[in-house]
Amino acid sequence: MIKFNKINTLNSFDWFLIIGVILSNIIHMLLTESFDIAGSLAGITGVICVVLVAKGNIFNYLFGLVNVSLYAVIAYKAELYGDAALNAFYYLPMQFIGWVMWLKKRDGKESVTIVGRRFKFSERVLLMIISITLVLAVAFILKKFGDPQPLKDSATTVLSVIAMFLMVKAYMEQWVLWVTVNLISIVMWSIAFINGEEHSLLMVIMWVFYFANSVNGWINWNRLTKVPTQSQNTP
Repeated sequence: MIKFNKINTLNSFDWFLIIGVILSNIIHMLLTESFDIAGSLAGITGVICVVLVAKGNIFNYLFGLVNVSLYAVIAYKAELYGDAALNAFYYLPMQFIGWVMWLKKRDGKESVTIVGRRFKFSERVLLMIISITLVLAVAFILKKFGDPQPLKDSATTVLSVIAMFLMVKAYMEQWVLWVTVNLISIVMWSIAFINGEEHSLLMVIMWVFYFANSVNGWINWNRLTKVPTQSQNTP
């Protein structure tokens, strides 16, 4: 039987992010008089998930399961089939895979937190080369299919996929990619807000919270991770 102790690992900054996104959703609902329960629940559980990831807390996968499931349905209804497929067929199963893998990486038999890993310098260089190559390759394909912003769409999708994989494997370098994705998303939704797109301001707020958390996660995982050794780099 799986047991956990010290379930609450959150600090004041973590609670600020969680309470902040909840209040933002409430204010948005009141100002727009639109009560999108599914959308708000997806956004709130998403922020709670990434906050817990930043703490190395295994319970992130429970909130992630709710978030990606709802987001997949919302994206499908909005005819964003790429986002829907990404969440339904990649992020969703990765929640279960991540839960199992993180159980094996806990820093104690009943701990909710894990011991992360980090790449060696040569591996970081390889990660950068692979990431840039894939982003450019996917952008080229998207451009052929008429995507108006192929590089931006490619970067957010490809880097998110790689970051999710690194997250499941408990590598610190995931945060470099999350920070990049979040910054691109803030710019993207800010432009949408300037152009008068509906709900864009709420999306900007959400991605700002995501960005703040990704910086916090980078700092936290510097403490969670160990200097790589030959044995640690064995799959």
